[in-house]
Amino acid sequence: MTVLLTGAAGFIGYHTAVALLARGETVIGVDNLNDYYDPALKAARLQRLEGSAGFSFRRLDIADRDAVAALVDDLPEIDRVIHLAAQAGVRYSLVNPYAYIRSNIEGHVVLLEACRRLPRLEHFVYASSSSVYGANRKLPFSVDDRVDTPVSLYGATKKAMEEISFSYANVYGTPLTGLRFFTVYGPWGRPDMAAYIFTSKILNGEPIPVFNYGDMRRDFTFIDDIVAGLLAALDRPPATGHNGLPPHAVYNLGNHRSELLTDFIAILEQAIGRKAEVELLPMQIGDVKETFADIDASRRDLGFSPKTAISEGVPRFVAWYRDYHRV
Repeated sequence: MTVLLTGAAGFIGYHTAVALLARGETVIGVDNLNDYYDPALKAARLQRLEGSAGFSFRRLDIADRDAVAALVDDLPEIDRVIHLAAQAGVRYSLVNPYAYIRSNIEGHVVLLEACRRLPRLEHFVYASSSSVYGANRKLPFSVDDRVDTPVSLYGATKKAMEEISFSYANVYGTPLTGLRFFTVYGPWGRPDMAAYIFTSKILNGEPIPVFNYGDMRRDFTFIDDIVAGLLAALDRPPATGHNGLPPHAVYNLGNHRSELLTDFIAILEQAIGRKAEVELLPMQIGDVKETFADIDASRRDLGFSPKTAISEGVPRFVAWYRDYHRV
């Protein structure tokens, strides 16, 4: 059993690779190791994987048609795909919108087009995002809600990925599952995310930026719970013709708890042992006040059951951060 894993040097990708290898899978990791954030962190994650039996790595851009086609042609034994590679971040889309089109849309199509020719392909799982809910005011966010009001380019590209995937499932019968991740955090996390930014600034005695003057809520989801849900989805491809539709499914993977940002900061302060200096700021363009995942469908179909509260997960992140940065 061989899994093609894109974004293997990324935060979720790294943890997914570890879990796949632990259960005896062969993992072909792909990543372009770009500099959206410190490539040294990606290299450190990759270094931990490269000594593992069953893991191999190819550095390539998923939007490079020739490189992706050559990879798939060389590895006809690939039977499942986990596609996590993407240009992430809401705020960076205001700076470099073209990166999102190339990676999230063009890259997704290139990968789908190449992988549909794999003779043994059983399932293609890809990363979507809670950002697809955009201006949706109904809480919690359900996979049955309309998602046609994106408030950021990032969210729009993730929604486009879902629509494109549905079309490929319809035309080619490829089983595809999209997973809408909700504010993932934990050890080896991304430096552009709140847990990392806040921890770094608190330890350095710098003020932390708190948007919408602190009136924010997030469904913070610990990485171990995300990976458990991801593997559960991988093992359960949607059936052809289910409800008269193509074999395409979408699920929320969240903690089903909408936490006050101020509570998250308080737990960080306790774990770090230092009080934060807070800089209250207005809401940023493209951001939303609250996220909250309805996970009824994920529980029903995937057996998804997140277990990690922020009171447990945040100290685990801080412990990793201190160890990694030696502070």
